Amino acid sequence: MSSQSNIRNFCIIAHIDHGKSTLADRLLELTGTVEKRQMREQLLDRMDLEREKGITIKLQPVRMNYQKYELNLIDTPGHVDFSYEVSRSLEACEGALLVVDATQGIQAQTLANVYLAMAADLHIVPVLNKIDLPAADIGKVSKEIISLLGCKESDILQISAKTGEGVEKVLERIVLDIPEPKGDKQKPLRALVFDSMYDDYRGVILFVRVVDGSINKNQKIKLMAANSNGIALEIGALTPDMSERPLLDTGEIGYIVTNLKSVHEAKVGDTIASVDNLPNQALPGYKEVQPFVYAGIFPSSNEDYHELKDALEKLALNDCALVYEPENSQVLGFGFRIGFLGLLHMDIVKERLEREYNLELIITNPSTEYEIVLQNQSEITIKNAADLPDASKVLEIREPWIKGEIVSPKEYLGGVLQHIINSRGHQKHIDYVDNHLSLIEFEAPLANVLTDFYDQLKSITSGYGSFNYDLDDYRAGDLVRLDFLVAGERVDALSIITHRNQSMRMGRETVEKLREVIPKQLFQVSLQAAINGKIIARENIQALKKNVTGHLYGGDVSRKKKLWAKQKRGKARMKKFGKVEIPNEAFTVLLNRDK
Repeated sequence: MSSQSNIRNFCIIAHIDHGKSTLADRLLELTGTVEKRQMREQLLDRMDLEREKGITIKLQPVRMNYQKYELNLIDTPGHVDFSYEVSRSLEACEGALLVVDATQGIQAQTLANVYLAMAADLHIVPVLNKIDLPAADIGKVSKEIISLLGCKESDILQISAKTGEGVEKVLERIVLDIPEPKGDKQKPLRALVFDSMYDDYRGVILFVRVVDGSINKNQKIKLMAANSNGIALEIGALTPDMSERPLLDTGEIGYIVTNLKSVHEAKVGDTIASVDNLPNQALPGYKEVQPFVYAGIFPSSNEDYHELKDALEKLALNDCALVYEPENSQVLGFGFRIGFLGLLHMDIVKERLEREYNLELIITNPSTEYEIVLQNQSEITIKNAADLPDASKVLEIREPWIKGEIVSPKEYLGGVLQHIINSRGHQKHIDYVDNHLSLIEFEAPLANVLTDFYDQLKSITSGYGSFNYDLDDYRAGDLVRLDFLVAGERVDALSIITHRNQSMRMGRETVEKLREVIPKQLFQVSLQAAINGKIIARENIQALKKNVTGHLYGGDVSRKKKLWAKQKRGKARMKKFGKVEIPNEAFTVLLNRDK
């Protein structure tokens, strides 16, 4: 147990792929926390998916000892989808290492996390990484950091996390510059939950920062926001594996093994208190995590529905942001409508379900939540376009809007502004980080930035643009439901809500894309886009050709005509009764409609 003056709690904030996990590896090596023989790249990224994609998905705390100091590092995700998780972990720290790639400079997510760190009143230590690369532009990127933080050039640490150059100075700066925790040992226990996970054998494990007081083994605890009681069956530190301790004292970061059965009883941002000595108020900043994106997930065979249900229950034990409810589709059968924090989160959940539970899944086009005001002035919320009531009953439809930031080199400014306008957005403000870099603040409907907004931004800015957003409010618009009919039957899983001005283009693009992915049948298949029953776009998939007269040799032409007439009648009958099997790719056609 360390005295408070010897504790330093810090995190690393950076954009994706700026070397955050590599720097964490070097710090673990230098402090001797992990033996050389156990060391591997991205040590704190435990999931196979994290290692394959080269990103941090789940934050990971670790305790290191350096000289006489106890250093607690929280390795946080760098992607916009997990910004709530990042904000909670910042609340558990007094300082942050801001890691910027010397070849890429400051990106939108870097800015977003810096603002979060400033809001949490953290001391920021700027670190310039990848200085060993030939493309590193140390002078230019240093100016960007100085402009952002208002620091001196001598304050910026220049390192290469890969080779280890300059990393020792990072440890020295953490000890010198990051303040010690400010907490009161005499006050009742208050500890912040900044992450939780579910273990099949031990139940819910909480990662906590003790703000006031201390916690002992077997102490009865209360989670104040969730209003649930539990017992601290085991407490300790992560080094990086769990190492049991008799107590966690003021200012320390560690884990608590509880007797709770679900992470929904212990959500991120909650306050732990002692049942016997409750504090006057909880720690500030707890909020429910709201999903941004909803999509339907269905098993490719209805026989696997129960396996999918069990898999989701197990996955939700570890991911408190995962919200799901049963859904039924005419075409796809039984499945679930699931809420995600963003498209990356959706991708990860789908891959985990397929890999860890060996399921074959169909995922429908992602959509957002809409507020519907009916003619009788009542309000309903829908997560699926197919649930929209009849147009005659709807007074107005409100959609979620975002406040976004784009960081881009100046020379691409015109293209970026046009891209915002094409996405029904409004540019609000332009700032210049330095002579080369512009920061564009804008507003846009969430639905328009969900699918290919980021891909197109990367294309417009030759890969240099980056993007970050926060949910703002709901606004009424001239929105309509766009339905798609395959062989005259409406496919509810393909329906989307879109703005009337964009419906014609989107309908035309989507039926063209569907024509490419739906295989030919023995009869002609019509693909139509419709609004309130009115057809606005149409494509035909031509019938498979079969030469029914190929076996004839010579003779009167009437024999051929008789066979052709018979074939025509057969095709007409098939068109009436034939069913079109829709392949899985058709349901995500909007995700890649521009590819």
